[in-house]
Amino acid sequence: MAWLKRIAAGLLLLVLLIALALWLALRGSLAQLDGERAVASLSAPADLQRDARGYLTVAAENRLDAAQALGFVHAQERFFQMDLMRRNAAGELSALVGAKALPLDKQRRVHRFRHRAEAGVGMLPADQRALLDAYVSGVNAGLAALSSRPPEYLLLRQQPKPWVAADTVLVAYGMYLDLQGAQGRDDIAMGLLHESVPADWYAFLTQHSADWQAALDDSRMSTVPVPPSPLPGALRATQTACSDCSLQDARDIGSNNFAVAAAHGSEGRAIVADDMHLGLRSPGTWFKARLKWKDAAGPHDIAGVTLPGAPLLVVGSNGHVAWGFTNTTSDWADVVTLKLNAAGTHYLAGGAERPLKRSVERIEVAGEAAVDHEVLESEWGPVMAQKAPAGHAHVLRWVAHDPEGMNLRLMHMETATRIDAAVETAAGAGMPAQNLVVGDSTGRIAWTVCGAIPRRVGGEDIDRPQDWSDGRPRWQGYLAPAEQPRLVDPADGRLWTANARMVGGEAMKVVGNGGWDLGARGMQIRDGLRAHERFDEAGLHAIQLDHRALMLQRWRQLLLEKVLTPEFVAANGLADYRAEVDRSAEAARPDAVGYLLVRTFREQVLKQIFAPLAGLLEAQGLKLRDLKMVPETPGWALIQAARTDTLPATHKSWPELLQRAVLDSRKELLDKHGSLAAATWGADNGTSMRHPLSAAVPLLAGWLDQASQGMAGDSHMPRVHNHGHGQSQRMVVAPGHEERGILVIPGGQSGHPMSPFYRSDHAAWLAGEALPFLPAETRHRLVLRP
Repeated sequence: MAWLKRIAAGLLLLVLLIALALWLALRGSLAQLDGERAVASLSAPADLQRDARGYLTVAAENRLDAAQALGFVHAQERFFQMDLMRRNAAGELSALVGAKALPLDKQRRVHRFRHRAEAGVGMLPADQRALLDAYVSGVNAGLAALSSRPPEYLLLRQQPKPWVAADTVLVAYGMYLDLQGAQGRDDIAMGLLHESVPADWYAFLTQHSADWQAALDDSRMSTVPVPPSPLPGALRATQTACSDCSLQDARDIGSNNFAVAAAHGSEGRAIVADDMHLGLRSPGTWFKARLKWKDAAGPHDIAGVTLPGAPLLVVGSNGHVAWGFTNTTSDWADVVTLKLNAAGTHYLAGGAERPLKRSVERIEVAGEAAVDHEVLESEWGPVMAQKAPAGHAHVLRWVAHDPEGMNLRLMHMETATRIDAAVETAAGAGMPAQNLVVGDSTGRIAWTVCGAIPRRVGGEDIDRPQDWSDGRPRWQGYLAPAEQPRLVDPADGRLWTANARMVGGEAMKVVGNGGWDLGARGMQIRDGLRAHERFDEAGLHAIQLDHRALMLQRWRQLLLEKVLTPEFVAANGLADYRAEVDRSAEAARPDAVGYLLVRTFREQVLKQIFAPLAGLLEAQGLKLRDLKMVPETPGWALIQAARTDTLPATHKSWPELLQRAVLDSRKELLDKHGSLAAATWGADNGTSMRHPLSAAVPLLAGWLDQASQGMAGDSHMPRVHNHGHGQSQRMVVAPGHEERGILVIPGGQSGHPMSPFYRSDHAAWLAGEALPFLPAETRHRLVLRP
C-alpha cells in the first residue's frame, strides 16, 4: 500500500506542478500595469496611466510616441482580438484555427484584402505612414514584453505573429465587411425581384416608408399605394419552400448619433451623443483611451474610444471638437454583369473582349496542407460567387477595393478646432462611409458623410445589376469635398442620424440606398430632441436608453381591435394572451410579456406574407433580408387594404392569416419558454457576450464570457438591443467640458480573463449607468523609456 500512496502523491504533485505552470503562463500574459519598460524606438519617455477601470491615459512628447504607447497597450490587452480582425479580413483564419474556417476564408479571399492592404500602405501620405509605422513598432514592443503568449494561443497551440503595417489596414477592412456586408447580394436580389414582378409591384414593395420619416433636410417620401392588379404569382404561391423565411427590417441593427447646438445645450454648450451598435462579444469592439502630446500648434488632449489594431481615436473629443459616427447604410457598391465568351475566360468591355485576371490565393491551414483558391477579376472588380445568367458573371464594384477607400485621414480630426475643419477632414476619409455628427466648443453643430463617395454617371438603376460592356465608365473617380452632402448650423439646432434616409432629392441619389432603416428609430430620437428646449449630458443619455415601443403600437392596436375578437379568444383560450398584450406591450422592458407577444405576432405575419418571395430568393442562393426592402411598409399596407386578391395562396382571408399568426407565434413562444408567463422580452433578449473560444471550450465559458441578463431595448427604438447586438459604446460629451461627459463600453478594457479590467465597465453598461467620459484617479502607472 505504501507504493500506491507514493504514486498518488507523485500524481498529485505532478497535477499541482502542471497547474502552477499554467497559472504562471497565464499570469505572464497579463499586461504590465506599473513600473518601467524600455521601448527603444521612442523619442522620449511616455507615461501610461490607468484608473480603477483600466481607462488608459497616455502622456507623450509627440503624436508618434503617443501612437507607439497606444500600440504597446493594445497589444498587451487585446492582441488576440486584433489578430482575429486582421485574419478575418485577409481570409487567414484557417491558419490559426484549422479547416473549419476554410469556407469563410474562401469568401474573404475574393477581395484579396491582404494584397490591397500591402499596396495601400505604400500609397499613404508621409504623415499617415509615419503614424502607422510608430503604432506598429509599439504593438510589437508590447507583444514582445509579455512573459508568455496570450492565453488563446495556449489553447490553440499557436504562436502570435508580429504586427505589420498592412495588418492595421486589414483591421479597417474588417469594419468594411461588418458595416457594408451585403457586398452586392442586395443588388442581385433586387434584380431578381424586378424580373419577377410587374413594375408597379416592384415600386410598391421597395418604397421608402412614408410613415416613419426623419430626414435631416425635412424631405419626405410619398406613399406608393397597393397596385390595383392582383398579387403577382411570385408573391402568391411558394414554388420553393424557404428553409429560412426570416426577415430583416434594415441592413443594420442600429447606431445612433445626435447633437444639440448652443441654443439647446445647457449653459450654451453644443453636446454630441453617440452610441454605435454592433455585434456584442467579449472583449468588446472598443478600447477607451486619452492621449496627450505636444506639437508646433501647442498641447493636444483627446479622449474617447480607439479600435485595437489602429492608432486613431475613432469617436470622442479633442477639447475643441467632439464627433460621433453611425453607419450611413447607403450604397457604396454596384454589381456589374459581365458578358462572357464561350470559354468563360474573357468578358466584353468597350466593344472588345478582355481577359479575366486569374490569381491564386494560397490559404494556410493549421495541421493540414495549404489550399489554393482561384480568384477571377475584371477591370471593375472581382467575380462574385452568386449565380448569374448563362454566359454571364457578376462582379463587385466596391469602394473598399479602391485606394480612396482606405487611408488614415481621420487622424486630422484629432486636431480640428472647428466644425468646418472637421467636415473637410471627413470628405475623402478612407473608412466605411459614416454619418458624422460633430459639435465644437463655440456651440455649432454639423452633419456630413465621412468617407469617399463615388462619382456615378450613366443613369442606370444602381439598385440592380448593370451592364457596363459598352466601355463607358460608370464610376468617374470620387466627389470633391465641396460636392459631398452636408448640413452645417441647422436652423432647428438639432441633428440626428440612425441608419435611415438622411437626405432627399439629388443628395439622396448621390449616396443611394444600401438598405436604409425603416426610420422609426430616427423619428423617435428626433421627437425626443424636440420634446425639450434644453438638454444636458444626462438628458441626451436618457434618449440613448429610450426603449419605448412606439413603432409597435399600431400592431398592438391591430391585435386588440381587429384580431383578438371575443369569439377567437374564447375558442382558443387566449384570455391571458390578450391581457398581456393590453397590459405590457408599451415598451421593450425585460419583464414585459406583452411586448414579446406583439413583436412575435408581427414577425409571423410578415413571414407569412412574404414566404413566397423568400422561397423565390432562396432558390437563387439569396435571402429575403438581402433585398433593399423594408417588409414593414408594404406588409402593413397589404394588411390595411385587406384585399382577397393580394393574399398569399396559403391563406383564405386576411382575418384567417392574422389569426393563424397569433396561434403560430404563441406556439413558438410556448415551445421555447414553457409558459406564457415565462415568455418575457428579457428571457428572449439576453446580452450573449461570448468569447470567440468559449463555444469550442464550453468548460471555460463561465470564465471567458461576460455576465448575461435580459435586456431592455430592441431594433426600432433608440436603445437597440436585439439578440446579441447592442450599444457597443455610449458617449455623450460637450467639447471643452469633457469633465461632465459620459463614456461606457460593454465588458471592459482588457481581453485577458484574468485581468481586473476584463469586466470593468460591464455592470454599469448592463444597468445603463453613466460612467465619466474622462479617466478617474490614477491607480497604475507604467513609464516607457527609450
